[in-house]
Amino acid sequence: MMTILQWGILGTGGIASQLARAMAELADARLYAVASREAAKAASFAQTFGAARHYGSYAELVADPAVDAVYIATPHAQHFDALQLCLAAGKPVLCEKPFTLNAQQAAQAIALAGERQVFMMEAMWMRFIPAIAQAQALVASGAIGQLQGVHADFGFLQPFDPTHRVFNPALGGGALLDIGIYPLSLACLFLGPIARIQSMAELGTTGVDEQTAFTLQHAGGGLSTGWCSLRAPSPTEAILLGSQGTLRLHAPFYCPSRLTLQQQGQAPRTISVPISGNGYRYELEEVHRCLGLGLLESPRMPLADTLATLQALDTIRAQIGVRHPGE
Repeated sequence: MMTILQWGILGTGGIASQLARAMAELADARLYAVASREAAKAASFAQTFGAARHYGSYAELVADPAVDAVYIATPHAQHFDALQLCLAAGKPVLCEKPFTLNAQQAAQAIALAGERQVFMMEAMWMRFIPAIAQAQALVASGAIGQLQGVHADFGFLQPFDPTHRVFNPALGGGALLDIGIYPLSLACLFLGPIARIQSMAELGTTGVDEQTAFTLQHAGGGLSTGWCSLRAPSPTEAILLGSQGTLRLHAPFYCPSRLTLQQQGQAPRTISVPISGNGYRYELEEVHRCLGLGLLESPRMPLADTLATLQALDTIRAQIGVRHPGE
């Protein structure tokens, strides 16, 4: 008999809505409860997405014994507190990226999850997209020879509003943490651990980075470059550069449905890799799979990778001079 996992969602923003839609695609998932610090928002969200329960505090949701797992959809500066709350209650947790505001918080959360023996995973949905897995398989097969480099960009024009979360330092604002994490994570997924980082940025009037560029030297060989911006739209593509060809991840590279393989001396070949729904179902399926196997973390999105990403983001922020309140 199928076991249905009853989910609770902390937060009612846009990303929470995306996950709620994805949960509706899965036969073994049910959105059971939602919480917001504003009870009216929780009630409205519950009505829209058919949640049975809604709460005006996060603590009430995690205390509900009917909640089997929690998805954290709050702004990143609030992730650490929410993680502690979920782990203390023994609730398996999927936490939106970036996992925490910095590596110190991530390390503490990882240690607490280990002590409590509770499953925890960063919601880096890109890792679970079928085309990303297909790209990994092509690279592993030697389709483009020895991988030498990765380049990815992610930019859009966000009208300036100091109260918007991406411009608000108190909410962990800035292009790097919001979208720069994607090119960084992609580079590490394909080229592995980072040995050296060089970065530059342009900061805005609120003190957050409005556009950042970085170059990574990877410990196992290879260079990667990433660019992110709140000031200008970009192609939002990625290209993997090998000794015998290239592999392009078409826009948006973090959720592509097409890859173009260009092997030396041959005509380019575009490969279609369809996505089901909005693409968020795949990370949910991974949580379900891991919990079914009794795992405490995902082998596809291990906690060590989450911590390494936060360490790299900390280094870049130190180089560009961005600190958030409380750090």
